[in-house]
Amino acid sequence: QVQLVESGGGLVQAGDSLTLSCAASGQNFANYRMAWFRQAPGQDRDFVAFITANGVSTHYGDVSKGRFTISRDIAKNTVYLQMKSLYPEDTSVYYCAAGLLGDGTVLRGYSYWGQGTQVTVSS
Repeated sequence: QVQLVESGGGLVQAGDSLTLSCAASGQNFANYRMAWFRQAPGQDRDFVAFITANGVSTHYGDVSKGRFTISRDIAKNTVYLQMKSLYPEDTSVYYCAAGLLGDGTVLRGYSYWGQGTQVTVSS
């Protein structure tokens, strides 16, 4: 079992930066691939980025558009999402997820999810 708690969301202005955190607890965090997804009201949950268990490799979805950076601190059991040059269309609930197997860019690739943190970008 892995428990995930996101934090760092809030209200920002267009062009601002924001860093989200995901604190993990439970067993064998270092074994899990970690990811961020986001979901706007009435929309599907979209893949943002994932980082491999060892932190060596990352992969980004189209929504990141080169503005987001995922990282992890294994010693702190924490995953981060640095977001720069935010646009109003980045407004979403951002979810952290942990998974072991399968396609890391889709929802079914993850077994554990956090409750989400709201990011609102005003124009």
